[in-house]
Amino acid sequence: MPRTMLNDKHWSKLRKIMRENKIYDKPNLRKTVEGILYRMRTGCPWRDLPSYFGSWNSVFQQFNRWSKKEKLMKIFKNLIEDPDLEWGFMDGT
Repeated sequence: MPRTMLNDKHWSKLRKIMRENKIYDKPNLRKTVEGILYRMRTGCPWRDLPSYFGSWNSVFQQFNRWSKKEKLMKIFKNLIEDPDLEWGFMDGT
């Protein structure tokens, strides 16, 4: 099993934002999102996506559809408006 990026807390927040952007919670949605994030993090070709995430072509097609409809940009903008500052640091200088 490849390392994933979303813990349950982050996934529940992201799932809510995705529903607001008309991306419905299907049984494999989390693995699809994790597959997209894995590919973005590693830079691997779509065809080399581990089978844990499902069919590489299905993950790619979903990414393509969301990109063309600008749903991913809307999600990113929502995340910017309500950032998770758990990992924020302040410079003491």
